[in-house]
Amino acid sequence: MPFSSRVLALKEQVLKDLEDPFRKIEKISEENTLKVLTEMRNCKVSDIHFNTSSGYAYDDIGRTKLEELYARVFGAEDALVRTQFVSGTHALATVLFGILRPGDRLVSLTGAPYDTMQTVIGHAVSSPGSLKEHGVLYDELSLENGLVAIDQIDAALDEKTKMVLIQRSRGYSMRPTLCIKDIQAICEKVHHLKPDCICFVDNCYGEFVELQEPTQVGADIMAGSLIKNPGGGLAPTGGYIAGRKDLIELASYRLTAPGMGAELGASLVNNRLFFQGLFLAPHVVSQAMKGALFAAGVFEKLGYTTYPKTSDARGDIIQAIELGSEDKLLAFCGGIQKYSPVDSFVKPEPWDMPGYTDQIIMAAGTFVQGASIEFSADGPLRAPYNVYLQGGLTFEQIMFGILGAAEEIENLTKKILVP
Repeated sequence: MPFSSRVLALKEQVLKDLEDPFRKIEKISEENTLKVLTEMRNCKVSDIHFNTSSGYAYDDIGRTKLEELYARVFGAEDALVRTQFVSGTHALATVLFGILRPGDRLVSLTGAPYDTMQTVIGHAVSSPGSLKEHGVLYDELSLENGLVAIDQIDAALDEKTKMVLIQRSRGYSMRPTLCIKDIQAICEKVHHLKPDCICFVDNCYGEFVELQEPTQVGADIMAGSLIKNPGGGLAPTGGYIAGRKDLIELASYRLTAPGMGAELGASLVNNRLFFQGLFLAPHVVSQAMKGALFAAGVFEKLGYTTYPKTSDARGDIIQAIELGSEDKLLAFCGGIQKYSPVDSFVKPEPWDMPGYTDQIIMAAGTFVQGASIEFSADGPLRAPYNVYLQGGLTFEQIMFGILGAAEEIENLTKKILVP
């Protein structure tokens, strides 16, 4: 193997330490695979549902079947699963603009949302066409030591609060990711205080990490990206929204046009990729989870702070590592890119990525551009220079990438690795 003996010794020790956690991940994958398989059987999925469509695509049986399947798997009343969503942020924005009206109030219960969502909301970051420009009010509930302040939710809600936003993943922060039990507790609290308040979950990076999804524990609606977990590495683009039927209908009017809604939207990509991707998703997510644990194990032994630690509960596939300097962040991403199946010869450089206020460096040698269910690493060029890892179609490739990143850090710092 093209790694130093010190790095290889570290690999063996970490793999031995993680035998039990890996078995737990495999058990979750087994149960989630059975869940998806059961619903595919219940839906009577056939190859007639894999065809493309064109034009208005009225009565697109493949699109209709795919959305039925997503609703069943996620325990929701209805779903929108479309190639017309260009990203997870687009799907999330469709929910916000579809449901909220001028004068309504949106409250983020998980502190400041992810960078791209801040431009959608428009209160912290001015952005043309934002919710703020459309007269939607906004507030945030500050986190307490990185945790949702459930005992303060009552003070955060008022008569104008129509929706609360719950971001499952940490984004570019170091707060803990929300687990399903946390989301359930938040939704129960909100609905107890204000039964008509809509609990909206940003579910990006969280699908199939646990045995339930937010819409199965009290969330009214949720959204995510198909080039993250549920696409299984095969979906070439798209996003989904799942939840209450009346809310899905409102979101559909934003996706297309009022009065048209979900009845239109051609399947321009072979639907087989979306059905097959969903079928593979529980297993692919388990590979990503193992990779995240392995990364935490390696860099904990190298003396770095990791979020979450190997011993912590996990609610998404993201692993954050605090590297402490710009040089180390660049070296780390360089190591990941070097062991990517695509563009391994490219050196990642920071750039002004749309929707972000800081320059971003991203290592992403992926088959689908920007697919974060494939192995990638990125981070903003700001202190404390955290790198965020996510995804991976196979554990083996993730492992090689992590070892490559560790070797690049070693070469940069000339630090001797001691397992």
